[in-house]
Amino acid sequence: MSDAGVPTVLLSPRDVASESAGARAALIAVALGFLTLFLVLPLAIVFSEAFSRGVAAYLTALLDSDARTAIALTLTVAAIVVPLNATFGVAAAWAIAKFDFVGKNLLITLIDLPLSVSPVVAGLVFVLAFGAQGVLGPWAAAHGLHVIFALPGIAMATVFVTFPFVARELIPLMQQLGSAEEEAALTLGATGWKAFVTVTLPNVKWALLYGVLLCNARAMGEFGAVSVVSGHIRGLTNTIPLQVEILYNEYDIVAAFTLASLLALLALVTLAFKTYLEWRFVGAARRRGAG
Repeated sequence: MSDAGVPTVLLSPRDVASESAGARAALIAVALGFLTLFLVLPLAIVFSEAFSRGVAAYLTALLDSDARTAIALTLTVAAIVVPLNATFGVAAAWAIAKFDFVGKNLLITLIDLPLSVSPVVAGLVFVLAFGAQGVLGPWAAAHGLHVIFALPGIAMATVFVTFPFVARELIPLMQQLGSAEEEAALTLGATGWKAFVTVTLPNVKWALLYGVLLCNARAMGEFGAVSVVSGHIRGLTNTIPLQVEILYNEYDIVAAFTLASLLALLALVTLAFKTYLEWRFVGAARRRGAG
């Protein structure tokens, strides 16, 4: 009996274990059902539709001139965006984690800004800045620079929406590592660059690769911001997501899902590398802790 006169029910260890096992099974079932409905099933539909008319139709859609142009443009944008964001991410993380300066909190806030701004709004900002009637549009036109409805505008919009990914992976890790190892290297006569290459970079390499991977996946799959600044010029400024939309609206289902399958493959490869990098990163952290 409890103090209030209410009988107290005591559970045996066996009852607790059975209850925990039941709850665990229910949670696992819910998680698997959710993943099946919102991840596995859509991916299965994408590949099923892409190959619904056979491999020959799949290859024909993949080798179409507009499709090849969209693939090439997507890869070009990613090749521009990822190195820029990797450089910015490393520099920003280094500055935030290693130094105290005026505006540090503002810089952290600005890094998070693209995560809270709609990509469509980001695209509109570049149109207002570099469009024909924009603030910098006349200057760009006078110097022969084509920004909007061209590769530079697409790359700039993609840089904006993807630049938090690398920095956000590196900042917490660099803050956790501190500056002791770099200071020791400087004390032993190393230059700042040598300390960065031989000490800092090896310590953060897995987090850096993880951020680069996420940045690349988002850059290749970005739709909203690119849709605004590209102009949807077929065979010229359409990336893979934009070409998928055009083909789907034209009821060319096989061609649309063929290009969509490339993005789905990218998602699967990203997931596989993400799992691998997390495993390596956790292993490296454990080794440092044991050491």
